[in-house]
Amino acid sequence: MEKTFVNKGKPEPQWLLIDANGQNLGRMATKIAHLLLGKHKPNFTPGVMVGDAVIVINASGVKVNPTREIEKIYYRHSNYPSGLKAVAYQHMLAAHPERIIESAVKGMLPHNRYGRKLMKRLKIYAGPEHPHAGQNPVKVNLE
Repeated sequence: MEKTFVNKGKPEPQWLLIDANGQNLGRMATKIAHLLLGKHKPNFTPGVMVGDAVIVINASGVKVNPTREIEKIYYRHSNYPSGLKAVAYQHMLAAHPERIIESAVKGMLPHNRYGRKLMKRLKIYAGPEHPHAGQNPVKVNLE
C-alpha cells in the first residue's frame, strides 16, 4: 500500500456552505465530518489538516427520527457534586440548535488535539445569516 503525502506548503482550506434545513442530522453530520477531515480530497493524509472549513446555516431546521425527537437527551457535567445536567432534544432545539449539530459532528471526529483543531473550522448558525461572506463559501449539495 502506498503512502500519501501532502504537497509542499500549507494547503489553503476552502470554505463550504451547508444548509441544514430539512436535512437528516446523522447523515449531515457524517458529511460534515468527512469534509472537515479532508477525505474528499486526493491529497488526504491522516492526521494532517487538509480539510475544508464548513459553515452550517439554518441549524434550527434539522430533522431527526420522531422517536429520537422525544427520547434523545443531552448530558453535561459541571465536575461538581450533583452537577449532572440533562437537556431534552426539544429544549435544546428551541434554545441552542447549533449545539445539536456540534455534538453530532464532534462524536464523528477524532477525540484528541487534532479533532479539537478540526472543530474550530466548523461554524454553525441557527438562522440563514452568517458573517463569512468575505470567504466566498461554496454551497454544498448533500443529496
